[in-house]
Amino acid sequence: MSFEIPEEALSETFLAASGPGGQNVNKVATACQLRCDVFRLGLAPDVYQRLKALAASRMTGAGEIVITARSFRTQEANREDARARLAELIARAHVRQAKRRPTKPSRAAKAKRVDSKKQRGSVKQGRGKVTLD
Repeated sequence: MSFEIPEEALSETFLAASGPGGQNVNKVATACQLRCDVFRLGLAPDVYQRLKALAASRMTGAGEIVITARSFRTQEANREDARARLAELIARAHVRQAKRRPTKPSRAAKAKRVDSKKQRGSVKQGRGKVTLD
């Protein structure tokens, strides 16, 4: 399922990142912090609840999802990574879990279980002390 994220719901800031990049890391702000205002996405209530559960600590009290990407050496690559991770998170929130239908074991399955228990019990009963009378 593809969900289009409106541009006005997103805001990006770039920070100095640790990791790969050598001395360049100290000079250039390459890490991307992407903030998405969830209320501007116009999600259905059930999708919003699933998104809130999936985002967990990445969601602020104000209803923003904060994703920080710092895996790559360039701003553009980190920006694309952050947006892809956000899109994947929202896509996962749109997937509804199938409702579990409780089932009962069949009569044959119950009988098979009882038979195996009886057989095991008879094996154990044959393990008593041996008397030599």
